[in-house]
Amino acid sequence: MSGHPIENIMRTTMENIKEMIDVNTIVGDPVETADGNVIIPISKVSFGFVAGGGEYRDGSKDQKQGRGSVEGEALSSMPFAGGTGAGVSVNPVAFLVVGGGKVRLLPVRFRTPTDRVVEMLPQLLEDIQSLMGSKKENVGSPHTQQNVQ
Repeated sequence: MSGHPIENIMRTTMENIKEMIDVNTIVGDPVETADGNVIIPISKVSFGFVAGGGEYRDGSKDQKQGRGSVEGEALSSMPFAGGTGAGVSVNPVAFLVVGGGKVRLLPVRFRTPTDRVVEMLPQLLEDIQSLMGSKKENVGSPHTQQNVQ
């Protein structure tokens, strides 16, 4: 391992974070239901990372008085202390439902009533269209005409 010890600590931590978080964490694996719908979970991933360290010298009497410090002293002769920390949070946001010729996004939590109305709007429009279509069919139906002889 070459380089400064803090570089090695940070590299190791970042590699471990990359292993934990991949695209499947955000867009989950699809699950097929018995009726043929496919449900895909969508999550929000947040993470934080911190690293720190420092070199310290022996607190001997000579160094406290300014003696024993040679300019150009190798960094490796000073002990290093360091550490890292990371935190990950995964929160479900929505579910993508694919099936029956439709794709719907079902949020886990509605924030306002407006969100709920916007979610219901496509279904409402589809219901209105189907009602209008069935009324047009009934107007032109041969059952509405009377046979007079």
